Amino acid sequence: MDIDERYVLPGFIDCHTHLGIIEESAGKIGIDNNETSDSVTPHIRAIDAINTRDIAFNDAIKAGVTTVMITPGSNNAVGGLVAVIKTAGNIIDQMIVRSPAGLKIALGENPITTYGVNNKCPVTRMGTAALVRELFMKTEDYMEEKKNGKLTKRDIRLEAVIPLLKGEISLRAHAHRADDIITAVRIAEEFKIEKLVIEHGTEADLVADYLVERKIPVAFGPMLTPRSKMELKNRGYGTILKLTKAGVKVSLISDHPYNAIEQIRTIAALSVAEGLSEHQALKCLTINPAELLECHQRVGLLHVGMDADMIVLTGKPFDLNSMVKLTIINGNVVYRK
Repeated sequence: MDIDERYVLPGFIDCHTHLGIIEESAGKIGIDNNETSDSVTPHIRAIDAINTRDIAFNDAIKAGVTTVMITPGSNNAVGGLVAVIKTAGNIIDQMIVRSPAGLKIALGENPITTYGVNNKCPVTRMGTAALVRELFMKTEDYMEEKKNGKLTKRDIRLEAVIPLLKGEISLRAHAHRADDIITAVRIAEEFKIEKLVIEHGTEADLVADYLVERKIPVAFGPMLTPRSKMELKNRGYGTILKLTKAGVKVSLISDHPYNAIEQIRTIAALSVAEGLSEHQALKCLTINPAELLECHQRVGLLHVGMDADMIVLTGKPFDLNSMVKLTIINGNVVYRK
């Protein structure tokens, strides 16, 4: 295939989306991201609600996004299990890279404004943290019963948490404010959870050294959105610069559909305009999210033995006049401009 002189890059990775579970142009019937019948739903699996025919999958491919993490929403204190998939395909089970890839919890405003307004737990941040702790404590007891052969009945909710407490998957903590970020770290350390990722991290720069010391990465964003709630008031590109300078591993996210998935490269380009190096920006869209998702043995680099996921651009990646000419996933051309 002759592509002349072009820029060839690894496929972009968006490590925090609601692709296919908040469907575009579908109305309320296409919104499946929050199971708000209960504030603690660890057993909910993102893969059971992903519609691979959501038109946003085509947008992702055209934008060069080849791998995504899809997560339940943040209305629940414990939202459920996340999945990592490729963006090309029709059968979700054939698109999976890792599932489950993490357990989603949410700290801050969202659970409180969902349940607290109806005087249901959580009404406060303390209540949210207590719900998470209660679940983890019950799971520890459940695991001990299982180990000692005393278990008489399986519990689907607690079974879902076992891979987290065993260190097999990561804790994905929705947290914008600095205090919520520290709460996530505190809970992880209390239960000896080995893998923690801060999702959003609007004020993560305020505790950057603390995160570096504990080797905790941040999936940062979304950026192209108004400050619609109080915990977003300090949103700014300066956070990315401070985090990377401090040594925090950062990935840029769209949080689709809160930013459309095709805007992920725009977010990186604006970060470069604000002072982020092009090299760091590229890492934030490729190898960094691959490592956050523990899929770096397959995606995130152009290297022998990796999945053949790549994109061809007509110009420099962070020049927005550049267009995606080809998107290749698993060695197959899935988009040609």
